[in-house]
Amino acid sequence: MIEASSVDNATAPLPINHDFTPQDEDMARSEATFRFIVQNVSELKEQVLSPACYVRCLPWKILVLVRNTTRNDHQPHKALGVFLQCNGECSSPGWSCYGLGELKLLSYKPEGTHLCRKIHHMYHCKEDDWGFAHFIAWDDLMNPDNGFVKNDSITLEAHVIAEAPHGVSWDSKKHTGYVGLKNQGATCYMNSLLQTLFFTNVLRKAVYKIPTVGDDSSRSVAFALQRVFYDLQFSEKPVATKKLTKSFGWETLDSFMQHDVQEFLRVLLDKLENKMKGTLVEGTVPKLFEGKMTSFIKCKNVNCTSTRVETFYDIQLSVKGNNNIYESFKDYISTELLDGDNKYDAGEHGLQEAEKGVRFDVFPPVLHLHLLRFQYDPQRDASVKFNDRFEFYEEINLDPYLQEVPSTPSHYTLHAVLVHSGDNHGGHYVVFINPKGDGKWCKFDDDVVSRCTKQEAIEYNYGGKEDAPHMARKATSAYMLIYIQTTQLKYVLQDASESDIPPDLCDRINEEMRYEMAAEK
Repeated sequence: MIEASSVDNATAPLPINHDFTPQDEDMARSEATFRFIVQNVSELKEQVLSPACYVRCLPWKILVLVRNTTRNDHQPHKALGVFLQCNGECSSPGWSCYGLGELKLLSYKPEGTHLCRKIHHMYHCKEDDWGFAHFIAWDDLMNPDNGFVKNDSITLEAHVIAEAPHGVSWDSKKHTGYVGLKNQGATCYMNSLLQTLFFTNVLRKAVYKIPTVGDDSSRSVAFALQRVFYDLQFSEKPVATKKLTKSFGWETLDSFMQHDVQEFLRVLLDKLENKMKGTLVEGTVPKLFEGKMTSFIKCKNVNCTSTRVETFYDIQLSVKGNNNIYESFKDYISTELLDGDNKYDAGEHGLQEAEKGVRFDVFPPVLHLHLLRFQYDPQRDASVKFNDRFEFYEEINLDPYLQEVPSTPSHYTLHAVLVHSGDNHGGHYVVFINPKGDGKWCKFDDDVVSRCTKQEAIEYNYGGKEDAPHMARKATSAYMLIYIQTTQLKYVLQDASESDIPPDLCDRINEEMRYEMAAEK
């Protein structure tokens, strides 16, 4: 956890926050830099704490103390200890916050060097500070050649980057405008997928218009999804999904472990498509998600070709052996040679050498790409996760993978990145979403929603690193990507307001909510 120290030049520019008053800060910000001047350092006896600097609505402080120990040769040894404390005055159990950054002892000499040590840690009630008991030997600290002490004072600086905390008062709606979904256990990827469908606004509006009068929300997938979407749109607090999982018939962890996210999505969209038949919103699902491809077998030595047009709602892209999304698409449309014992039976032409492959005809407005992170390994006789580095991009052009150049370019904008951490046995699921398609990303981690950088949403999820400092969890990588055709962004992400919800649906949902509140009392 603790990395080696480094030095940098004392003249380097340093962005500083001098004031610590919460009302002057964006308390929900994800990072900050602040300084602490320790006076009368030569007389330091007890530990001292800096004023609080607020990051992710939690107080962060620099903790300084003198450490007296005995060396191996039994000689006394004195050192300065420096730590970063998070939420130190909170006595409540159950909270956690992942933070990383840097602790720095500044040199006042123009040509001096600062002493820097990097740090990363999952802070919680039993470990609310983390750092270095031996940040610097006392003799080195007091050595005038180093320039760390001036007028018997030292200046420490902390740079903090933190994820949104769990288990404490974090107001997702206030800080992002959105709410999360409760982690009700045994649902794996479901919360992430539901958020992406909710932010496919044109689908959300169509779901609201499905006739569900007389339906029981614990048995009707459509009505249960209407309720989840309604709550995500209007609730101030995290939303429950138990009725949806019950209506789906997947109430146990085994149900989700036995089906991957692709199967879950296909079953859910199929149920919605069937429920929409004969209504005003019939055809919404295929209009948004359906693409077309042609499978072909073409003989090499005789004029014989077999073709079959197929529709798809998603594409599975291979990660293993491919460096990026373009290589995977190229691999997908590469041809296989049927020869030797595997020749093609061309009917009247007999067995023939042939090429077998697929060509894309049309890509849909909303493109679901499943990255094959989990595959069977014959050597281990088990399913394993491939955490190989695999690059994908904010904008992609898929024209080269179509049979014919389309009238409308197949240019796509990244809308969501579904991410898994850990191995194939459980792990942790989050999703990064670009709700308005404008490059402003949010991270949805079950009940906690926070703003994040584009780098956190995209580059940090390429995979390839088992334990990177900027990752709170090991083996973190994207397993599903959602792209929207750039020319269709305004249509797919059109505004969805209360006026788009049929009044009778609002009445039934509000009646159900009143019943639930009465039952709780």
